[in-house]
Amino acid sequence: MSIILSLTPNVDDEALLERGREVIRVEAEALNRLEDCLDAGFVAACRVILAADRRLVVTGMGKSGHIGRKLAATFAATGTPALFMHPAEAGHGDLGMLAPGDVLLVLSNSGNTTELRAVLDYARKMGNTIIGIASRRASLVMDFADVAICLPTNREACAANIAPTTSTTLQLALGDAMALAVMDARGVSRNRLRALHPSGTIGLRLTPISELMHTGSELPLVDADSSMADVISVITRCRFGLAGVVDDSGDLIGVITDGDLRRHFETLSSARAGEVMTRSPKSIASDMLASDALLFLNDAKITAAFVVNRRDAVHPARPLGIVHIHDLLQYGLN
Repeated sequence: MSIILSLTPNVDDEALLERGREVIRVEAEALNRLEDCLDAGFVAACRVILAADRRLVVTGMGKSGHIGRKLAATFAATGTPALFMHPAEAGHGDLGMLAPGDVLLVLSNSGNTTELRAVLDYARKMGNTIIGIASRRASLVMDFADVAICLPTNREACAANIAPTTSTTLQLALGDAMALAVMDARGVSRNRLRALHPSGTIGLRLTPISELMHTGSELPLVDADSSMADVISVITRCRFGLAGVVDDSGDLIGVITDGDLRRHFETLSSARAGEVMTRSPKSIASDMLASDALLFLNDAKITAAFVVNRRDAVHPARPLGIVHIHDLLQYGLN
């Protein structure tokens, strides 16, 4: 049996659009109030996490639990060992996830979620430092918390003020703020972030272009006195749409593109590479990240560029490789 869902005939498209805008407006205003409310409690929470001997254990029930899972993942991905512990499962053995030296981060809108009591009792007996985030200062979570952060009072975006919307947005934003403040305080580098994201687009964006470039026999290089027949042969063979012109020491002094060939068409039979090339070509530093290299190619409106080691005091313009914009796009960068 199939079920066909349809909008109520009387629902107006403009009303739907306005309601969507209203929800976003309500949550944005709440975020502005949260920014204004950040105080010493936020600083204390960050310092507790920084000083933790072991991990950050995040817990929360219902929608707060969903936010908690995301925050645990965000902390872990930004240099703070973290995991999520479901408070209901905790009462059936998962309390073993919490060990001495861990910091417990507890999320609850009301602050009185029943399933959290056992977790809070256990954490206190274990001597774990507890960070509590809730919307009510007079509540179970705040009573147990060593560091209590009270979210500003806001109506949910739900018309009935029931469905967790504004409150979970605030939890998410506050948790992200803590994670990134702690990451910066730890001095987590791009290399560290890359090590934590070996797969996917994030890892690729943080990869130095030197690990993606074409090298060796794939480089389309010619001498300044090469004939244009040789230049065209190199451009055709290497398929990058250009050839690099090097001097006697092997440094890049120019490039010849398809455009250069067209502009010098009438003299190609007698011209030499050094006469046709475009001097002072744009190049990419070998330590540039893949994401920055793609931005560079797009901004320069070119499809390929040679990669050089600009830190080499003797040969800063010697081509080490070449990268084509299609390579980066095929890897998944955009």
